[in-house]
Amino acid sequence: MAVEHVPGKNAGKIMLYALSTCIWCRKTRQLLADLGVEYDYLYVDLLQGEERSNAMVAVEKWNPDSSFPTMVINDSRCIVGFKEKEIREALKL
Repeated sequence: MAVEHVPGKNAGKIMLYALSTCIWCRKTRQLLADLGVEYDYLYVDLLQGEERSNAMVAVEKWNPDSSFPTMVINDSRCIVGFKEKEIREALKL
C-alpha cells in the first residue's frame, strides 16, 4: 500500500485512512499539520484492486461502518470523523 509519511513531533503512532475528495479528511490532515505531529496516511480511494481491498479490511477492523476519516492511534484507539477535541485529547495536545 502507498502509505504516505508526514514528519513532525512524535505524539504516538498515528495512521489516518482517508479519501482524497473528503472535506473532513482534509480538515483532519490540516489539524494534524497545525499540531505539528508525525503521522502516516493512506488515500483509500486512490488505491485499486487488492491494495484497496486490503486497506478496507484494515479500516473495517477499527470502523465497521467504513466511514472516513478513520484515525488509528497507537494501534489501540480509533477516532472516526473530524473530532478536533477528541483528537487533541487522544494525542495529549
